[in-house]
Amino acid sequence: LNSFFFLIIAIYFLVLMEVIIYFKNKKILILVYLILSFISIFNVKFENNYFFNFNLMIFIIIIFDTFSYFVGSNIGKIKILKYISPHKTLEGFMGGALISFSTSLVLLIIFGKNINLISCLFILIIILSSFIGDVIESYFKRINNLKNSSDFLPGHGGFFDRFDSFIFAIVIYSFMYKLI
Repeated sequence: LNSFFFLIIAIYFLVLMEVIIYFKNKKILILVYLILSFISIFNVKFENNYFFNFNLMIFIIIIFDTFSYFVGSNIGKIKILKYISPHKTLEGFMGGALISFSTSLVLLIIFGKNINLISCLFILIIILSSFIGDVIESYFKRINNLKNSSDFLPGHGGFFDRFDSFIFAIVIYSFMYKLI
């Protein structure tokens, strides 16, 4: 787990560097947001069943982000956040949510976990918090007239762009990780 915490610290450090270098407007608000997210990690236990739940959260975020982009860019028509994130579509959101929800249920079955109302709510809340994290980061970029959070990761938009969903989702997860 020590290498895991080192990785988390490195990610937050790189996001922090992007914010300090590239973001000019509302920098204090963005820094407070990142600090609250980082502090939330220390409320999470990474042992036994809780580690599975954390990995499930990461899985949900990755699948949701990936398939929201894939579905939205291929069949998305209805724009849902024109002024904050103009490429987000209802079809992308719904496709990403449906695919991440269903694949998460399959993952629970594969690992012999219970599927009940609590586990379904957990998945839905992580999906929603992932989307909100993406929107928050898009808002921060919009008010700073940035397309990407940096060029530190060419073709990926930067570290803040890659980890935007996690940065908000970990805050929500830290309050509910014991439920599932």
